[in-house]
Amino acid sequence: MPWVLCAATARTGYEKGLAMIRWLIVVTLALVLINGLSPWLQRMGLGRLPGDFRFRLFGREWFIPLASTALLSFMLSLAVKGL
Repeated sequence: MPWVLCAATARTGYEKGLAMIRWLIVVTLALVLINGLSPWLQRMGLGRLPGDFRFRLFGREWFIPLASTALLSFMLSLAVKGL
């Protein structure tokens, strides 16, 4: 009876909209937090790892921190697991 489970857990359009707004709020708060912590993180060496790209294009400086993002994600997953 998998259709019963799906019917019981189905969300209305209103609930889906609320879930999307919650995710937008979480992402916005995370970006504000990261932006506020970026000077401290740069002093620790993040942002200068191999795999972090910084370049100038169309008169603007662009920064893509691939390696730093992977490292922070790994550290956060270890912290959440409790290791």
